[in-house]
Amino acid sequence: MSHTDRERGAATAELAMVLPLLVAVTLGLVWLLAVGAAQVRAVDAARETARAVARGDAVPEAVARGERVAPAGSAVTVRDDGGQVTAVVVGRVAGPGGLFGRLPGVTVSAQAVAAAEESSP
Repeated sequence: MSHTDRERGAATAELAMVLPLLVAVTLGLVWLLAVGAAQVRAVDAARETARAVARGDAVPEAVARGERVAPAGSAVTVRDDGGQVTAVVVGRVAGPGGLFGRLPGVTVSAQAVAAAEESSP
């Protein structure tokens, strides 16, 4: 067996050992992107819900609209203090499974505040 053949075999063995690590890192990065996207959706849902209630839409309608925008399974709550509407969205992103199956999910949340618009007579 020549020196070149041994080097080629060593490179293959090193690749076989490193490949699972590269796959795990890739899965982790994809999961982090999913968490970031869920956070953005939660912010959008809170803002959309607060704005809808502030302009005079019915609260159940506004909450339903926020739930459509929010990550699946999120809770949307609204508090109307007369001149100020606060919407809070809380959701959960499950772990990616596989090698990361033991990791807990991540909770994403967002809050938006909007000034209530005055209705014209």
